[in-house]
Amino acid sequence: MRKDSGIMKITSDEALRRVALHDHGVLSTINPERGIDSVPVVYGIDDDGYIGIPIDTVKPKTSTNLQREENLATDRRATLLVDLWDQNDWSRLWWVRVRLERMDDDEGRAARLADVLAAKYPQYRDKPFARVMIFRVLAVTGWTAS
Repeated sequence: MRKDSGIMKITSDEALRRVALHDHGVLSTINPERGIDSVPVVYGIDDDGYIGIPIDTVKPKTSTNLQREENLATDRRATLLVDLWDQNDWSRLWWVRVRLERMDDDEGRAARLADVLAAKYPQYRDKPFARVMIFRVLAVTGWTAS
């Protein structure tokens, strides 16, 4: 961590460590008509630093054809925001913003990320995925209160 003028910035390595340890975040994509679309998501990170976000069949939804994927078909950029909030102890607050780019599956990366997700979340033990979206990390920024 680095302190500049009272601002506590998190290094990229520390930021990614926090993201890997956390269990959910908010994914934002760009809708060509409405602008930013944000939705809560779970995710997994593989050993190469790629992030997988599942489209699962566990949580109720009308379809597995989701707006976030339509948005990403038009603009492959996305942002994942992960944070820790403690209303009683603001010295524990932190956030990390991960700029992402949607990637096509290469050499089975989606299957490896499905394994990561299955190990991280008991609900995904049987890999109930319609698919796993793959993202490459473009940049990471973060802040912490202490």
